Order: sequence, then C-alpha cells, then structure tokens
Amino acid sequence: MNQRWRFIALWLLPLGLALLLGWQFLGSGGINESTVAPRNAAVSRMSYGRFLDYVKAGRVTAVDIYDGGRNAVVEAVDPELDNRVERLRVELPGLAPELINTLKNEGISFDVHQPRTSPPALGLLGNLLFPLLLIGGLILLARRSSSMSGGPGQAMQFGKTKARFAMEAETGVKFDDVAGVTEAKQDLQEVVTFLKQPERFTSVGAQIPKGVLLVGPPGTGKTLLAKAIAGEAEVPFFSLSGSEFVEMFVGVGASRVRDLFKRAKENTPCIIFIDEIDAVGRQRGAGIGGGNDEREQTLNQLLTEMDGFEGNSGIIIIAATNRADVLDSALLRPGRFDRQVSVDPPDIKGRLSILEVHSRNKKIDGELSLESIARRTPGFTGADLANLLNEAAILTARRRKESIGLSEIDDAVDRIIAGMEGQPLTDGRSKRLIAYHEVGHALIGTLVKAHDPVQKVTLIPRGQAQGLTWFSPDEEQTLVSRAQLKARIMGALGGRAAEDVVFGHAEVTTGAGSDIQQVASMARQMVTRFGMSDLGPMSLEGGSQEVFLGRDLMTRSDISDTISRQIDEQVRKMVKRCYDETIDIVKQNREVMDRLVELLIEKETMDGDELRSIVAEFTSIPDKERTAPILNS
Repeated sequence: MNQRWRFIALWLLPLGLALLLGWQFLGSGGINESTVAPRNAAVSRMSYGRFLDYVKAGRVTAVDIYDGGRNAVVEAVDPELDNRVERLRVELPGLAPELINTLKNEGISFDVHQPRTSPPALGLLGNLLFPLLLIGGLILLARRSSSMSGGPGQAMQFGKTKARFAMEAETGVKFDDVAGVTEAKQDLQEVVTFLKQPERFTSVGAQIPKGVLLVGPPGTGKTLLAKAIAGEAEVPFFSLSGSEFVEMFVGVGASRVRDLFKRAKENTPCIIFIDEIDAVGRQRGAGIGGGNDEREQTLNQLLTEMDGFEGNSGIIIIAATNRADVLDSALLRPGRFDRQVSVDPPDIKGRLSILEVHSRNKKIDGELSLESIARRTPGFTGADLANLLNEAAILTARRRKESIGLSEIDDAVDRIIAGMEGQPLTDGRSKRLIAYHEVGHALIGTLVKAHDPVQKVTLIPRGQAQGLTWFSPDEEQTLVSRAQLKARIMGALGGRAAEDVVFGHAEVTTGAGSDIQQVASMARQMVTRFGMSDLGPMSLEGGSQEVFLGRDLMTRSDISDTISRQIDEQVRKMVKRCYDETIDIVKQNREVMDRLVELLIEKETMDGDELRSIVAEFTSIPDKERTAPILNS
C-alpha cells in the first residue's frame, strides 16, 4: 500500500506544478484574446508608431488600455477597407500622461482597465505550493531509495535475521508423510522426542546433539524431513537458507547470525533449520589468495554461536546440504554438528513406500502394480518418483483416460531419463544405420552373461539421441564385479562394433561418441581406483581431488611418469580386448542381428522380452546371474 501511494505522489508532483504555473498566470490578470475582444472578432497587431500616426490622422475612435498601460486595443477606421472599423492590438511603452492628454485633445474615447488581483491569502498559498510540492517529492524519493537499498530508512532492520519464525510450524508434513528414508527418520525422531520429553535422556546423563547435518544428493527429501520435524516437534521453529546470511556489506551476515541466535535463546527449546548451509559454511581460505571475506566472517560467527563461550542449550540446529565435501572442518566437529544423517537415494523398498505416499491422490489403474514401477526405476530419488507420477498423470489427462496405466508410466520414465520424444526418422539409410547401432548394444547386452538385461530398444529420437537402448537391472547393485564392468564396456562398444562389421571400418559414424567416453571412464577407473588390471590392487589416482581452484597447485602428484604411461597402456589394452570380443560376438550372430534390424525398422520400438525370444531362435542365451531380490533381504 505504501509503495502505491508513493507512486501516485511521484506522478502528482509534475501535474501539480503544471497546474500551479497555469494558475499563477491566469490569476495575474494578463491580457488574452478573450479579454480584449469578443469571441467572434479578430484582433490584429499594430506598432506603437503607426498607432500614433492613426491618432494624429483622426482614424482612432476608441482605445481600451490593459495591464497598467502595457497593452491596448484600438478601434480604428481604415480608408483602404471602405472606412470599416477594425480592432488592433498595440503594445504601449507605459501609461504615460502625454498619451492620455493626446487622446483627450483628439476627443478619442478611452478606458483604462485595472488588472485582476487575487486575494492576499490565495497569493500566499500559490507562492508556497510549489516549494511544498518540491520538498515533499524529494522526501518521497529519498525514502523510496533508502528502502530499496537498505539505507537510512531501514538502517535499524538491516542487520536483523530474515528467518521465518513460527511458534508451532504448521507445515502439513508429518513423519508418516516421509517415506524411503527410514534410518534418517529414526535419528530425527530422537530429536523430536528430546524436545517433547527431555527427561527421558537427561535422567541417564544423555545429551542431545546440538546440530544435525542432513547430507545427501538433491531430491532425496532433506527439506521434507525438516518440514516433518517442524510439524512433529510442536516447538518454535526458525527456517532460512544459507544464502540469506550473506550480503555485499561487510558485517551484515555476522549480525544476522547474532540476531538469529538471540531470538532463538528467547524461545528455547526451539529448532533452527538452515537449508543449503554450504552457501555460508564453505572451507575458509579456499582457493587462490583465500582472504577474510564477508562469508568467512559469517561462518566464524556461526561457529562461535553454535559452540562458543556462552553456549546455547535448548537450541537444536538442523542443516541440509548436498555438498558436504566443501564444508569447513570446524563446522563438522563434535559439539557443533555432532551427528551427520545420510539421506541416500532409496532402494526398491523405499521407492515402493514413496510411490505409495505420492499415489494417494492419483488414480492408478487396478492392473498397474506399484512394485513394478519401483523395479522399473532404480536410482530414482523421492523427487524423481513424485515427478514421474505427475508426468504420468499429465499424459493420462492428455490422452483422455480415466486412470494412469502402464503405458503412461513407461512414457513418463522415458521422458524423464532421455528427454522429449521427437519425430520418427524417415531417411532409409540413416534409419538402418541407427537400427544396427542400437541392435548392436542390445545384442551384446543379451549374449554377455554378466550384463544387465535389455528392457527396450527404440528408434524414436529422444533429446539429443537418435535412438536408445535401455538396460534395467532386476535388483539393486551396490557392489559391481569385474565381470559386470567388463560386460558394460562391451555393451557400450556394441554399437560401434555393429557399424564396423556391417558397414565397414571406413563407414563408422560419430554416433558412438558418448559410448566411447563412458568406456574410457570405466576402464580408467578399473585401473586406477579398483585395482582390476595387471598393475595390481593399487590406488593410482594422481594428485588430490580438491574442488576449489588453486588448492592443488602446489600438490605433488602421487604417481610417476612411468606409472602414468603404464596406466594409459593398461586402459588401451583393456578396451582393445573388450572391443575384439565384441566384434567376434557380432560376427558370429550376424544373422540374428539382421533379423532384429528388420523388425526394429518396421516396428520402431521393441521390448526386451520380444528381443530375447527372437535371439533364442538363433542361439542360446546365457542365464543371467542374479543375487537375492532386495524385497526379500
């Protein structure tokens, strides 16, 4: 409302000035066309010298004098216009006695019109109106600029905390609404229990952690857990983001930290939730030059308030981040963030429970099993699963269906993983080449024993890919064997091998570019990180893996130049052996590959079961080794 009135006042200032100037001019009694002549009469101008000549010649019949003798309207007879009387305007040098005497001597009728005068009070008001409007406008502009820049208008509030405060936060989220993070919920339920019933812990000498740090990839439910704590705790709750501490002005962040803890101490016991704490808690002195900047002063104040000289009993700080590797070590020590809670992507049980939560307000087809969706989505986080059901619901509404079916789920998964569906290919040669490339991936994935099973092969473009082959494991894979890594390398090389065998070495395309990058990355990790090469079980990663620019400029590499050359040679040999084996498999199964390509060109999409049934007609498919399903563990 205040902004609206300021805007109106700023527009009224020039308008009032214009009205004032017009009022001053009209009230001064100045001559205008309406005062010197009737509305239908035309008034021409005449010089003063010609006016005197007309007087001497006896042509002037009447004179009306205005403005204290500065202007006059003359009625004169013009013999050139058949003695017609015309009205002429004359600018006089002043109301001189000589002119009055001359008009009397010539017998000319004249009249002196006194200027109109406004009342003294009105004149005083008119003189004061413009300065008042000008001063008022300047004050409004000053206050507006102060409020926008945080200047003197808000100097007392500039260093105050921006945390949202609620005596009992009604977030609408309880622990029952958070699924897939059972271990994290157990740790945080202890915090809620301590706030509600602290005697259960203090009676045995236990102390609740002062700080709890939620660590996990994006979308795993860290902020949702904080909302559940707020909804369950029934205590005062402060929530803010780490970026809200830091400003461009030095000392503001530290002042806001002090004000936050001051308010928290007045409302103990309470909870402070800081989202994305890495914005203010990064390592001090990181990067080239380091420096004691504003962010570091804010971090120093936060460290002091969390476990300083005075202490802050009754305040529990919960923070969330997905970059725990960049946090300062002083922030993570016991006494500050005593407990780190990992919020990892859910397993199949967790995905099933998350789907049950998010499907409460969705119309799901009775034949669609949530367990099948959970098995279909390994690696999905809680946010991904919520987005999956939302995309499926959008597709259902677009297709004018009553409930979400399996086809909508499959299309939603493909859209989330690979991108929007494009137009099918029409070029015969390009379509055939892409078909051989994708069938090469699928054939190797089917015939190599340790490879994940093929789920679907399609020639419909999605995102930047002209064709796609999906592999989906039947269970979670927390540990990957050497045979599985080798099978994945061979599966990634299957597309290039198919192009090489079918079209010749000179006709291979750039379509395998991303596949080759994955192959190089996997092979190098097998050599340097996992010890799966002839160099033996050694960690051969060179240098430190610091995330800040300049931190490793003075770091000495842990490996010699000879070892570096041996690593490159091992990677090259490993990839070459896998590629030679892939070429052999493609050559031995050329007939089934041609058959699959013809069917794929005709149908454009083929699921894994159909592909395996066709391959089984030409050759035997090895039994895939499977561990016990996670649901039964």
